[in-house]
Amino acid sequence: MLSCLQIENVAVIQKAEVHFQPGLNVLTGETGAGKSILIDSINAILGNRTSKDLVRTGASKAVIRASFAQIPDVVLDKLEAAGYERSAELLLSREITAEGKSSCRINGMPTTAAVLRELCGGLININGQHDSVGLLNPAHHLSILDDYAQNAKLYQEYYVLYRSLVKVKKELDAMITDEAEKQRRIDLLTYQVQEIEDAALTAGEEQTLESRRKVLANASTIRDRVAKAHALLSGDDDTPGAVDLLGEASNAMDTAAQLDESLSGVSGTLMDLYYSAKDAAAELIDRLDAYDTNDAELDEIEQRLDLLYRLKRKYGDTVEDIIAFGQKAREELEQIQFSEQRHDQLQAEKLRLYGLAREKAEALTQTRLKAFDELNARITDTLQFLNMPGVRMTLHHARGPLASHGQDSVEFYISTNAGEAPKPLARIASGGELSRITLAIKNALADRDAVPTVIYDEIDSGVSGKAAGRIGEVLRQSAQGHQILCITHTAQIAALADCHLLIQKNVTNDRTYTEIHPLDTEGRVEALARLISGDHVTELSRANAREMLGTGRQ
Repeated sequence: MLSCLQIENVAVIQKAEVHFQPGLNVLTGETGAGKSILIDSINAILGNRTSKDLVRTGASKAVIRASFAQIPDVVLDKLEAAGYERSAELLLSREITAEGKSSCRINGMPTTAAVLRELCGGLININGQHDSVGLLNPAHHLSILDDYAQNAKLYQEYYVLYRSLVKVKKELDAMITDEAEKQRRIDLLTYQVQEIEDAALTAGEEQTLESRRKVLANASTIRDRVAKAHALLSGDDDTPGAVDLLGEASNAMDTAAQLDESLSGVSGTLMDLYYSAKDAAAELIDRLDAYDTNDAELDEIEQRLDLLYRLKRKYGDTVEDIIAFGQKAREELEQIQFSEQRHDQLQAEKLRLYGLAREKAEALTQTRLKAFDELNARITDTLQFLNMPGVRMTLHHARGPLASHGQDSVEFYISTNAGEAPKPLARIASGGELSRITLAIKNALADRDAVPTVIYDEIDSGVSGKAAGRIGEVLRQSAQGHQILCITHTAQIAALADCHLLIQKNVTNDRTYTEIHPLDTEGRVEALARLISGDHVTELSRANAREMLGTGRQ
């Protein structure tokens, strides 16, 4: 469970430390006070995507820290497998710089956001304001049934078979062609393979040939320059070369250095230059023979480069691309030539995989149908308690061809009034009804979910009066085995909290500051009174708030 959340320089929150309790924790405050920032901070600490916009204006970085207790075994097992010490308390931290860079730590050890998300995602389940709207999409209904049925293992077994089946079907489809087209393809591939093999290509040869052609094409110029450089170094009978001059300079400085030791460095440098120049002159004379004009070799290189150019126009931008094209063509040719045998093998494998996948798909179907019967009973009971007495939910189900999710097409139908035929959720449910249906589903799934902390962001949207009070009762009941954080604008829900936190926004010196305060009894009275009557708090609203708190503790 989430024990403590520390926030520094996150949007309008300069610094805040929030302590949460087991059970039902509610957060109230005016719209825009910063409740969504709290959710963003929790998302960030779990490794979810964030941005530099989260950093408070003028600050160099935002810092978020969170401590957790009563950590689920599944999370501890993941942490231990990843090399983190197993402990009763878990500390997470994340920093986001103004430039958008992010750094994360688990128990003080550096990690990445992706690893943080993978290892610690099972600590908190966040149900945002848009989850109810998402319920209108039938595509989400199947995942709800799978979550309730705990189908993860069975679904994975099916999905492995299904992906193998798809792969085999794709290969079979690629083999389906008429004989004339097949022969044309064989002829083309045979020609391509033969042409590339005849070329006897080697990786990197084009660069080697280009370099050699450049040398041969400029052999005369290179030889003249080398000869001139050698002459300048070696000199002739009448004129001393650079080597001789450096030798004389070295001898002169050697004599001077014997008289002044401070010149020994310069003397050594001149001696090194003398020997280097002497070696260079010797190398140049040895290299002269390498630059004889060779028109025959140059012609062979030009022909080879022309061949490579023609092949590149057909098969790729580089010699390596041509080689790869030839290999791929040979593999396709072999596949076609042995296609009949391969076709029979693939057909048999397709039938085998289809049979196995169909069995797993049917097993999934049965678990989903059973899960709906159980889930429906629990949802109906909860909705009746939530002041929807005439509600009736059915499952529109059909079997279809195998797909990534199995063979099932499902959609929840609902009737909210007695005597009315069930219809799709999108056509029936109002905003307040959707909020209650969402809560009923989440409540039913809670027992199957190992996540200890659940966050509800305005689950009471569109609900008031008796229904709001009932939502509070359901939340409080769910909080018996979980920690629930609920952002609410409803006094009936806030009155039932085990811990009430008030989020306030203030403006000082033209800067906005958000603060989070735990409330004592009198503080809760004032907060509830404000939820009841708005800005004009009266003694009557305070008396009403005290009565609600008294009711809430019975």
